Amino acid sequence: MNTHTLKRRLGPFTVTAIGLGCMELNHAYGVPPAPEAAERVLLTALELGVDYFDTAALYGFGANEELLGRVLAPHRDRFVLATKGGMSGVDGKRVIDGRPEAIRRNCEDSLRRLRTEIIDLYYLHRWDKKVPIADSVGAMAERVREGKVRAIGLSEVSAATLRKAQAVHPIAALQNEYSLWTRNPEIAALETCRQLGVTLVAFSPLGRGFLTGALREVSSLAPKDIRCAMPRFAPANYAVNLKLLDGYTALAEEAGCGPPQLALAWLLARGEHVLPIPGTTDVEHLRENLGAREVRLTPDLIARLDTLINPHSVAGARYNAATQAEIDSEEF
Repeated sequence: MNTHTLKRRLGPFTVTAIGLGCMELNHAYGVPPAPEAAERVLLTALELGVDYFDTAALYGFGANEELLGRVLAPHRDRFVLATKGGMSGVDGKRVIDGRPEAIRRNCEDSLRRLRTEIIDLYYLHRWDKKVPIADSVGAMAERVREGKVRAIGLSEVSAATLRKAQAVHPIAALQNEYSLWTRNPEIAALETCRQLGVTLVAFSPLGRGFLTGALREVSSLAPKDIRCAMPRFAPANYAVNLKLLDGYTALAEEAGCGPPQLALAWLLARGEHVLPIPGTTDVEHLRENLGAREVRLTPDLIARLDTLINPHSVAGARYNAATQAEIDSEEF
């Protein structure tokens, strides 16, 4: 089989098995790349067959959507475009607001910035726990009826919340963090998605850089890098986690691939309803990530990976207490 044509279903769409998460082109991991470099990543991804691009109103407080609109609008018929609302930048601050009027406003703003008449997949970025999930999903369903959105998804919610949302309107995708070192979807979401025919879109599939094998010193992180506030990247915890990397890179060598490809191939093997969306600011890293579509892992190697990196062997929580309180996904 030519694995370059490996496909995954995503609601009413069919896309290649690895998409592109666009957040770090404008947001979260220190100083973003120059606009020319970000444009090069997007256009190269398109050339290499990527047909799912994932952004959000929050990323760069609209700058990421504006980037995609400027660069990709001329190629709009070649890819599935996903963005998120319900969490955005207001007066320079991140605000979670799932009220129907906020979702309506977020959607209109996203359409304008993305330079498109319709969003293919529109996610609720965070469940606003002050608002019933049925109300937020109902507002998104209204955007579908208006012809401004084709399909809807949820982000960082539990299997129970997914089922409640599904009762209001069909949910195409659940986007949760999922990787070798973040197994939370395996508590319930992974199986629930399979049962409901929902695609599990795996963000941070490379463990926020850990599974690339390249991040050996957390002291090198930029002051505004969001990982500085994540317990797993605190110096004491990271020293423990670093001990996993030598065994991990050895398994990558055995599989005949690089560490990033091993992480992505592992995810692709978790089920045909799993769609990883690694992000990058580097064209060569993009090419390497997409090469994971050609990697096939034996059951024995997968078992050894699972034994090496799992919830018991990774030190530190994935979020600090304040961020954890905002999300609804299951936790160990």
